[in-house]
Amino acid sequence: MINDSFGSDNHSGVHTEILKAMEKVNVGFSIAYGDDEYTKRAIEKFYEHFGREIDVYFLYNGTATNILGLKAVVDSFNSIICAETAHLNVHECCGPEKFIGCKLTTIKTDDGKLTVEKIKPYLTGFGDPHVAQPKVISITQPTELGTLYSVKEIKKLADFAHKNKMLLHVDGARLSNAAAALNLGFKEITKDAGVDLLSFGGTKNGMMFGEAVVFFDKKLSKNFEYIRKQGMQLASKMRYISAQFEAFLSNDLWLKNAKHANEMAKLLYEKIKNITEIKVTQKVECNAVFVMIPKKYIPTIRSKYFFHVFDEMNSIARFMCSYNTTRKDVIVLSEIIKKAVLEK
Repeated sequence: MINDSFGSDNHSGVHTEILKAMEKVNVGFSIAYGDDEYTKRAIEKFYEHFGREIDVYFLYNGTATNILGLKAVVDSFNSIICAETAHLNVHECCGPEKFIGCKLTTIKTDDGKLTVEKIKPYLTGFGDPHVAQPKVISITQPTELGTLYSVKEIKKLADFAHKNKMLLHVDGARLSNAAAALNLGFKEITKDAGVDLLSFGGTKNGMMFGEAVVFFDKKLSKNFEYIRKQGMQLASKMRYISAQFEAFLSNDLWLKNAKHANEMAKLLYEKIKNITEIKVTQKVECNAVFVMIPKKYIPTIRSKYFFHVFDEMNSIARFMCSYNTTRKDVIVLSEIIKKAVLEK
């Protein structure tokens, strides 16, 4: 049987504390659509982590969180600037184009990170009715290549966006891993750094389902309750999302889960970094390890452990670690990789 533990942090199960929280609310009756006591408590948890000057809305999944959140602040004649590797561009199945109707302006990077210098050439045509009007810079923290923005880098992008009357959006599907790696709180790496809009993830770090859109300027969320409903993301039994977030954001559960996943990725890096013929292609800063593995070795390794070949052209594999990845699996995987290379 093939082990699926390194394919994605979406492959992991649900943390026992999350399951207990869902079981606790699975009694009796509760007002639907978020007007319940559990949702109020979960929102209070978001206030604890991000401050009270926010609007937060719960949704089912990350794709909708990105697309509907951006739909609230972008018109169809606008453009969203993002990295070529951004989830918005690669893995949303043209969702932004369909549901927002806007243009994605993508920028090639070596490490998944945008910089002011890379963005500047794309900020043209302001006020020209013949061209798309740049409105949002969207970054992923950590990036799709597992790399990390520092607070200084985020603030520089935010200041640049605001100077040009634009907004900064963060796709934070793995924001917990970033905060754990930076040893900072959520507010310090988002609101305090100038971020305007955040997609906040829980599913990849121990929750069953549930993501959130966080607006750091309440003016931006003016119509979001209607956008969420039109977007088919208003949960009737919202208490089951809310209970998860309350547990997730209590007693540092999010932090413990993220720290473990990050540590397992670093352990995997240490175990494979000196294996001949393979090359770790990105800094291992969170819970992802990207490795160039010659194609001839991949079938052998994949016969034991599933993983995605992230870049087929260059034969770059991605190994994702989760809150419940074990040291044993990391060590066994590293030995399989080493054995595959030596035997060939």
